[in-house]
Amino acid sequence: MEQPRTALAERIAERRAGVGDPRALVGEMRRSVLLVPVSDGGLWSARSGGVRWVCGFTDEAVLARFAVHHGPGDRPMDHAALLGARIVDEIVPSLGEPAGLAVDIATDDGSTFFPPVTGIVPDGVAVDRDVQAEGDGRG
Repeated sequence: MEQPRTALAERIAERRAGVGDPRALVGEMRRSVLLVPVSDGGLWSARSGGVRWVCGFTDEAVLARFAVHHGPGDRPMDHAALLGARIVDEIVPSLGEPAGLAVDIATDDGSTFFPPVTGIVPDGVAVDRDVQAEGDGRG
């Protein structure tokens, strides 16, 4: 029996299909509890394209698919349950480098990325903050 998708997974599917409101997707991410793998005392992340991506999963089934390839063998993968808002508002800024949130990366047709840009992460750590300031007449 297939597990029903979370509200965030539904919003991701809408955006991947070219419909839905991107602001609603960001809002749903912020309200959602994500499962973030824990490794060596910290949250599991990956670097790609000059960005450190904190990896979060919408449910245990998706996390389990990820764990098959990246987990500790035959043991369950330790994880923390964190609100998306906490990840992008507190954890991402604390990393000291461009960082964002990657959701459900073990799902080929259901993953999405929340990059370190204005409107997703705090302005002080957004990589586009200088571009935004120039465009609004403040820079």
